[in-house]
Amino acid sequence: MATALHLITKEELIAKFKEIESKGWIENYRKGNDGAVGNILEDLLGIPENNLPIPNAAEWELKSQRSNTSSLTTLCHVEPSPRALSLVPNVLLPKYGWAHKLAGQKYPVDEKSFRSTTNATSFTDRGFKLNVNRQEQRLEFIFDSSKCSDRHSEWLKSVEQRAGLGSFEIIPYWGFNDLYTKAGTKLLNCFYVLADVKREGGKEYFHYNRVLMLKRVNMDKFIDAIEEGSLYVDFDARTGHNHGTKFRIAFKDIPKVYEEVIEIL
Repeated sequence: MATALHLITKEELIAKFKEIESKGWIENYRKGNDGAVGNILEDLLGIPENNLPIPNAAEWELKSQRSNTSSLTTLCHVEPSPRALSLVPNVLLPKYGWAHKLAGQKYPVDEKSFRSTTNATSFTDRGFKLNVNRQEQRLEFIFDSSKCSDRHSEWLKSVEQRAGLGSFEIIPYWGFNDLYTKAGTKLLNCFYVLADVKREGGKEYFHYNRVLMLKRVNMDKFIDAIEEGSLYVDFDARTGHNHGTKFRIAFKDIPKVYEEVIEIL
C-alpha cells in the first residue's frame, strides 16, 4: 500500500485504478458520510486524504463522485468586479435581496438573503442571468424584471422601491483575464473518478468504473462551458455575511473545461 512517504509513478497509480475497477461492487462502509465515494477510494488506493503520493503532487488532485449525482461542484471563488464596491453585500443584498427563510428564528426579523444559482442560457425566476460579453472580454450578471415569475411579485415591488426595475446601475462582472488567473491557479490537473451506485439488501455499493486524467484548464473551454449553460455562478449571501461567490459545475461536466482528457477506464 502506498503512503505519503512512498512515491509511486502515475503509471502505478493508473494500475491501482484498474485493479480497483476489477474488484467490482464494493460496500460503502462509511455510511452517513457525504464524501464516502472519495474516502473509500483513498482507502483502496492506500493514500492519506487529499494527498496523492506521486511526483509533482502539488499539481494534481483526486476528484471522485457518484456517477448519478446531479449536485454541483465548486471550481473556484471569485467576487464580481468592480471589487472595490463590494457589490454583493453593498448592492445585490440590500437592493435585490429577500427575507431570509430563518428571519425571526435563527436570525433577526430583518435578515435578508441573496442566493442565486445562475447560468447563461436562461433567466432565474427572479430575472437574473449571466451574459458572456466577448467584445468586452467579460462575464456579466444581468437583471431583467420582465423575466420575474409572478410568484415573486411582492419581492419585485420591493425591488422597485429599493432600486427601480431597470437594468443594474452598475453591472457586476468578471473579466476573462481575472477568471483565467483565478481558475488557472485554483484548478489543478486531476484524476477524475466516477462510481456507479447500487442498493441491495439495505446496503449501498460502489463500482469505480470510469477514470479520466485531466490536464491543464483551458480558459476558452471554461468560457464556452459558461456560454452553453454548463457552468454556473452561485451567490450565497445574507445580512452581515457573504459566503462567497462560487463558480460551480455538474461533476459530469468537469472534463469540459480541461485542455487534455485522457481516458483510463
